Amino acid sequence: MTTEPDDVPIGAPLDLVLTDAARHPWRRFGPSASTAKALLGVARDPVPVARRVGGLVRELGAVVAGSSDVAPAPRDRRFADEAWRTNPLLRRVMQGYLAAADAALDVVDHVDLEPHDALRVHAGVSNWVDALAPSNNPLLNPTALKAVVDTAGANLVRGARHLARDLATPPRVPRMVEPDAFVVGKTVAATPGHVVARTEQFELLQYTPTTPTVRRDPLLVVPPVINKFYVVDMAPGRSLVEYLVGEGHQVFVMSWRNPDARHSAWDLDVYGGAVIAALDATRAVTGAPRTLTLSLCSGGTISSMVLAHLAATGRLDVIGGAALSVSVLDQSATGLTGELLTPNAAEAAVRASAARGYLDGRTLAEVFAWLRPNDLVWNYWVESYLLGRSPKPFDVLFWNSDTTRMTAGLHRDFIELSGGNTLVRPGGATMLGTPVDLGAITVDSYVTAGTTDHICPWQGCYATTRLYGGTSRFVLSSAGHVASIVNPPSNPKATRLVADDTPDSPDEWFAKAEKVQGSWWPDFSAWLHERSGDLVPAPDAAGSTDHPALGPAPGTYVHAP
Repeated sequence: MTTEPDDVPIGAPLDLVLTDAARHPWRRFGPSASTAKALLGVARDPVPVARRVGGLVRELGAVVAGSSDVAPAPRDRRFADEAWRTNPLLRRVMQGYLAAADAALDVVDHVDLEPHDALRVHAGVSNWVDALAPSNNPLLNPTALKAVVDTAGANLVRGARHLARDLATPPRVPRMVEPDAFVVGKTVAATPGHVVARTEQFELLQYTPTTPTVRRDPLLVVPPVINKFYVVDMAPGRSLVEYLVGEGHQVFVMSWRNPDARHSAWDLDVYGGAVIAALDATRAVTGAPRTLTLSLCSGGTISSMVLAHLAATGRLDVIGGAALSVSVLDQSATGLTGELLTPNAAEAAVRASAARGYLDGRTLAEVFAWLRPNDLVWNYWVESYLLGRSPKPFDVLFWNSDTTRMTAGLHRDFIELSGGNTLVRPGGATMLGTPVDLGAITVDSYVTAGTTDHICPWQGCYATTRLYGGTSRFVLSSAGHVASIVNPPSNPKATRLVADDTPDSPDEWFAKAEKVQGSWWPDFSAWLHERSGDLVPAPDAAGSTDHPALGPAPGTYVHAP
């Protein structure tokens, strides 16, 4: 028997993530009303549970006798040390854990519960199962025990210091990267450019061309509002901005301001107005009649509502095409919308952020980490606390730790938008006073997703191809949420799935899709070239008369704590 680890987690709807962040992620470990219902369900019909417990007792007997064939999944890195297989005691501990974990989750899955209660109980038990893995125990982890001998216990001293440091401030999870591993503006967010507009909400960055000619129509990148913009401008050689500039595109990026309590009233309309201001500025600077957009994650929600607003007001002709990456507009496609979130919990979350004026990004980072606990919590628990090691430099994790706050107004609007799944219904939501109808967005669209995305499942991203009214191209990258964005052509492991059309069903698309070696960046660049107008001489200087250069990129907002 092979037990799979939690390495391909279920995606979580936006309202659930934002609600967890406003309350406390550790609540997932505590009992709930759903737990009581599960216990009552067991009491009413104990036979299936008794049968499963009996099976577990027999399996544990085989474990003790040394005849069990229970083994971890090949990709389960928790038990990679050879001692888990060669040491008789450790092998039995590992097999006993895997058998008990499988039985616990199976019992939960077979209790007769409403779907929302079943999902809540399963999530709680799953978190406890992950936490109780013997690989997390310093007295059982063979790699940690060897480190004790090799370092005379210094690994545990360093680990204790790391634990005390990490518990002192949010996010209270093991540190994944050192805060000085990279320098913003030098080793990340380092592509040359200038700030050509600044408002209360954002700075607009124009990147310096590196080719003698460029496409007439510019590209505006609308980044997420949860982290800083440089997910598209990582270390040189891994920067999407750097790549697109080198391909002859005129690239502009919005750098959101990190809000505080003074900006609590900023809501979807305020952020939508900011996107419109950025679009207007790109055309003013370049003199182009149209702008193309690339919007990521939560930025895709805002920009899609803006495009619907432009369509409703007869101004969609200023958009040359729209691309979205790892962005879910139809929350039902996650399969969890409303199942793990009660109205009372949502209201409590809104009240909590309203009282403070914002949602703390560090707490949100903690929630995201607990969506993949084996990879993003317990893996670093072992490395940092049991082995006493410092994490290796990694630009993606550095960006992930460089969190921002979300205004209370935007937090409230996102929860309402996602909880009601209002974007799938024409007129279900509004932007700047106009009803939002995504079907009225008739420009061509380019949609990307990641195969193992734990935040925005690819099937949810695919739903955008049916919501938008124009012709869509969907590309599925072989990576997770952030790695599917930061996917340079130099990555030898990169692959993608593509198909000529986008049928209604994501499963139908997947069945006909072709696997292609390499990153999606060149494919996207080619898509942009076909829709960005003629080649024109590259501008000699940044900005324009109405939008003079205000300073070098990456600007000032990105440095704000």
